[in-house]
Amino acid sequence: MITMKTLLFLLISARVNAFVPQFKSTRIESILQAHEDESQSWGKIAAAAIVSAALLSGPMPSFADGQTKEFKLPPIDYKDKSRCTLSSSAIGQANAARDKLYDLRECKFSGEKAAGFDLSGVIMTKTDVSKVDFKEAYFSKGYLRDSNFEGADFTNAIVDRASFQGSSLRGAIFANAVLTGTSFQDADVENADFTEAYIGDFDIRNLCKNPTLKGENPITGADTRLSVGCGAK
Repeated sequence: MITMKTLLFLLISARVNAFVPQFKSTRIESILQAHEDESQSWGKIAAAAIVSAALLSGPMPSFADGQTKEFKLPPIDYKDKSRCTLSSSAIGQANAARDKLYDLRECKFSGEKAAGFDLSGVIMTKTDVSKVDFKEAYFSKGYLRDSNFEGADFTNAIVDRASFQGSSLRGAIFANAVLTGTSFQDADVENADFTEAYIGDFDIRNLCKNPTLKGENPITGADTRLSVGCGAK
């Protein structure tokens, strides 16, 4: 028979793992030690639920995801003069969590250096990041739509579960990058280089259907379509 403690453990574990995968199960078990008696009151059960909610009251995870079609974004805060700054998150990229919304919409960073930056969960629309050095950067769950990434270098970057929908990636380099779950729908990828990039089978099929998947990267000389593994058209 499943005990109330077991049910609580499964519930809290599922909720915590969804937001904080690195949270240890032993920590959760310690929270439930006070509830060994299966005949415990519902008041104590409610208290355990409150504790589990408190564990999850930290920074909210980002809401951008590569395969999600619709997003309702908040208005741009033009009063925040420090908003357009490339800054690395100190929280860690697993859940693309930050202490506030990382909004870089309509900002201009052409030619800047952001190698190794954790930009997970960033929101970009009409953003100019052309020719930016993003080597070994993190873009997990990034909302990267309708922006200029022309000539940007994502070599060895982690760009999973992101969306480049409608963006220009002409001449961009994704050599050895992780691109699982990332959407390039309606993006211009002409002359981009995807050599040795890790792309899931489903994502490859979608990318191979992109009519702009052609040309040759001006820096690496790689054939764009062949670098994805689509074969000659």
